[in-house]
Amino acid sequence: MKKLFILFLLISANISMAQDAVLLRLNYEEGATYNVAMKMSQEMGAMMSMGMTIDMNIKVTDVQEQTYDSEMKFTNMTMDMLQAGNAISYDSSKSDEELDEGGKMMKTQMGPMLEAVIFAKGNNLGEITEARVEPSVMGMEDIAKQSSNIVYPTEAIKVGSSWTSVKEEKGMKLNYIYTVKSISEDTVILDLSGDVTGIASGKITGSMDIERASGIPVNSLIDMDLVVSGQEMKSKVTMVMSKM
Repeated sequence: MKKLFILFLLISANISMAQDAVLLRLNYEEGATYNVAMKMSQEMGAMMSMGMTIDMNIKVTDVQEQTYDSEMKFTNMTMDMLQAGNAISYDSSKSDEELDEGGKMMKTQMGPMLEAVIFAKGNNLGEITEARVEPSVMGMEDIAKQSSNIVYPTEAIKVGSSWTSVKEEKGMKLNYIYTVKSISEDTVILDLSGDVTGIASGKITGSMDIERASGIPVNSLIDMDLVVSGQEMKSKVTMVMSKM
């Protein structure tokens, strides 16, 4: 009976902890390196389909009370595209001899991205506040700012809490709504919804798993059902992040 009573107390304590409010903050470890694996796909009927993967390492070089400095570098990229009946495939791990003409063309565009380093400063809410690229590659600063796929609220959250975030991207306005689905001792699980306006319009759905102690979004899924110039397009992005 005593053992059962102790077990009941432990279970009750865990339930109570899960119900407590949580202050989400990005707590990077100075000197640590984190791997980000992204998969992206876009489908626009018979007109176009594209699949892309990006592996990126983030090395945290300095951590202050509320800010951090990091160095981001792409380690591998692949792309498979079908447009107007033409197929193009690229894999950065392949040599020139292994790439076809389309792949070699893509290498001239994407190769410089693999050589560049993005130096970024961010805060513990997840916002990228400064970014520079060496050597300079057009568009890489935008990639750095978009690498943070969530900005945390300033206040503590609990199950049922929600907050919003707005991003401007390539003529589109993305309105994200994050809602807390569950909180455990280790993980905060969010539901994602929202809408897109601008040159494209549509709906956003998805989910995200946040490591409670570090604030790292270890798993995320973002689906978008869009209409672009009268054509339906489906976009999907998954991201897995882990400490190396």
